[in-house]
Amino acid sequence: MALHRRTLLTGAAALALAPAAGQERPVGPLTGGPDRTPADRPSGTALGHDAPPETAPGAALEVMRLWPGTPPGGGGPGPDGPRFDESREGVVTGVAEPCLLVMRPARSTGTAMVIAAGGGYRRIDLGHEAVPVGRWLNTLGVTAFALVYRLPGEGWAAGADAPIQDALRATRLVRARARRYGYEPNRVGVMGFSAGGHLMGAASTRFAAPLYRPVDEDDAVSARPDVAALIYPVITLKPPFDRTSSRRVLVGDSPTRIATETYSVETRVPPEAPPTFLAQAADDPIAVVDNSLLMFAALRAVEVPVEMHLFERGGHGFNLGVPGSPAAAWPGLFATWARRRGFIRA
Repeated sequence: MALHRRTLLTGAAALALAPAAGQERPVGPLTGGPDRTPADRPSGTALGHDAPPETAPGAALEVMRLWPGTPPGGGGPGPDGPRFDESREGVVTGVAEPCLLVMRPARSTGTAMVIAAGGGYRRIDLGHEAVPVGRWLNTLGVTAFALVYRLPGEGWAAGADAPIQDALRATRLVRARARRYGYEPNRVGVMGFSAGGHLMGAASTRFAAPLYRPVDEDDAVSARPDVAALIYPVITLKPPFDRTSSRRVLVGDSPTRIATETYSVETRVPPEAPPTFLAQAADDPIAVVDNSLLMFAALRAVEVPVEMHLFERGGHGFNLGVPGSPAAAWPGLFATWARRRGFIRA
């Protein structure tokens, strides 16, 4: 059941240019939040700040629950506090109840996009990536849904499958709610950044996998995205490109070959994967550019339409791109690609 909150009116432009708050850092203890007390599960709490939760980017957005009850497998943070802990800058941890945060355009052009921000699977950078990008998509008439997904290190029994379960369920729910929110069910895409790029890469290649038992009629809806956009994504967990927080969180420091294969996106690309847009900077020191190259080759090998843009400079975590930098071209390139494919209409 959606929980309506007032619309976020300001701050998206400033957030788009803010430095990354939690991109792919070495794994260590998770930051603790405030003590939780029974409440009516507000969307988030201010973490480590005196400001009220309303100052956090995600706190002002409409909430759509992902699961009607406990997520598959159970576990996770205690159920009596907020849905998640969110800092003033929009860094999310302590995800007790995965959900979607809704950003509606002034005028819908019939398209929806589910966005997964990065953070190395240790946090979710809503304020740095998902909210500003969602607001930009709103200007194109796209209804945007920021995904607050379970973090594997927070005690979920499903482990590394937990965020993928959330991404598949999110795509199904967004498609099932098309009439309610005013877009077409055959124009639902996914977009991911960094670790969120890995997550949405998994969602766009493992959409037919039985990763959880159906919980209601919405699980009869297809989880296959109509397009995928992966921006500076983590794709592979294989050496020598495995020096990321995502790899450590998902499969550990000494993973088995089977685990590495299972969670490396490029190893599981079916011919039915959606048309894909890739963007990355050649000087990315975290998710090195080989990630996009591997995904491009895997998609091309099974004849899935793919467009890739590699920029000379931009580093990692550039979100919408610093104005004037090479990487700042990707939003316009994506919009042109999406319009050419008929995914976004003028």
